[in-house]
Amino acid sequence: MLASKPSGVPPSGRLAGLVMPWSGLAMAMAILVVDQLSKYWIVHVVMNPPRAIPVTGFLNLVMGWNRGVSFGLLSSDIDWARWALVALALGIIGFLAAWLVRADRLLVRLALGSIIGGAIGNLIDRLQFGAVADFLDFHAFGYHWYTFNVADTGISVGAVVLLLDALFQGGEKPKNTGSLA
Repeated sequence: MLASKPSGVPPSGRLAGLVMPWSGLAMAMAILVVDQLSKYWIVHVVMNPPRAIPVTGFLNLVMGWNRGVSFGLLSSDIDWARWALVALALGIIGFLAAWLVRADRLLVRLALGSIIGGAIGNLIDRLQFGAVADFLDFHAFGYHWYTFNVADTGISVGAVVLLLDALFQGGEKPKNTGSLA
């Protein structure tokens, strides 16, 4: 005779399906909250007035406004460009959120949540200020990297984790949708 599971215990895998989406959402919220709090502190407290503040021999706090996307690409003062970037960000966030819901592995969900949280953080800046607030200036031997923020870090780390996962784990297997095709 086969033993049955106690009535209050979910079937194997079902609990993971309920818990894992929340892990990605929690990561998104953590990145978003830290990003927005750090930007508020920098914009309204530390950089009032704006100036360069050496923190270490390789890090300065500075105030920069990025009207474009990564590394200042597509930077423009034209208002429609701002709204085009807002629409693009919303589309990307929607795509990543749909992927997050379907993702099977915790690491993938955390990486997607990191990217989503960062994207929402920068989207809030673009809506509020018309540009993204950047303030972390890393440098070495007289060369400065592009100024960035916590949201950018979340996006970059999440993207690297997804890339490494795809290279070394072979990517996620498609779920069986029940279709014959």
